[in-house]
Formats: sequence, structure tokens, C-alpha cells
Amino acid sequence: MYDELTAGDIKKMQEEIEYRKLVVRPQALEEVKTARAHGDLSENFEYHAAKKVKNQNESRIRYLERMIRTAKVISDHSAEDEVGINNTVTVEFVDDGSVETYRIVTTVRGNSLENLISNESPLGKALLGRKEGETVPVRVNENVGYDVKILKLVKTVDEDGDTLRSF
Repeated sequence: MYDELTAGDIKKMQEEIEYRKLVVRPQALEEVKTARAHGDLSENFEYHAAKKVKNQNESRIRYLERMIRTAKVISDHSAEDEVGINNTVTVEFVDDGSVETYRIVTTVRGNSLENLISNESPLGKALLGRKEGETVPVRVNENVGYDVKILKLVKTVDEDGDTLRSF
């Protein structure tokens, strides 16, 4: 399986890998070395804790490298009046009239607690490519669905004119 990532996602992951290799790895190795010098390793909690931190860092590096290697790169560009990745959308749920604001992101950055919804989620899939003012059917499965109306679309860009990305 692969993850759909934008070029910005991959850049952020590469920056994290570089930081972990150049900053975190040497610190972790030094902590292991220091803890090892304290004596009997079988009862040395500091040594085991330092090894755990070192191993977690190495595991994270391998995970990020594998994600980059197997990723399908997708574009975060969309037409000016269409919902796309990294856009903020305010929608009204037709059934109850409630209004919510979401940002459409890639799967790896999705976080429903922060209203960051994945482009792979039922709502994210339904909104992509749609325009402000449209009423969109969202299908959760064959038997369940609901409708949302797109009230407002905000294209999120930074000072360079690139779509904002946070990983």
C-alpha cells in the first residue's frame, strides 16, 4: 500500500529525517555511551531508557524513509474556485443546519480534533473539486449518507504563493 503525499509533505518528512540523523541520533548515542559507563547493564535503568530512545529514533527514521519511498505524489493545486488539498472549507450540514470549518489535507496529516480532514475520508472525497455554493452528497457507505452545502472556500497560501503545508 502507498500513501498519497504532496511534495510539501515529502519535504517536511525529509527535513525531519535530516534533523533526526544530525541532531537526535548523536545525542541518543552519547546518552547510551554515558549510561553504559555507569556499570552493570542488567540493572542499569538509565542504559535501558537511553537505548529505548535511540531505537525509537531509528525506527522513526526508517518509517519516514519507507513512506517517502512508497508514496504516490499528488498535486495540491486546484482551480481557484474549486476545493483542493490544503484548502479551508466552511460547510453546512443540511440535515441539522450546523456549520463546521475544515481543512482538506493528505491522510498522514489528518486530525479530526483539529478539523483537518483527509482527502481519503468520505467528506474529503466528496468536497474535492466542488465549488462554493454547491450542495454535495457525502456517502459513508451504501446505506448511510448526508448532504453538505459549501458555504465558503478559502485558498490557503503562504508568502511565496505556495499552498501552506503543516506536517
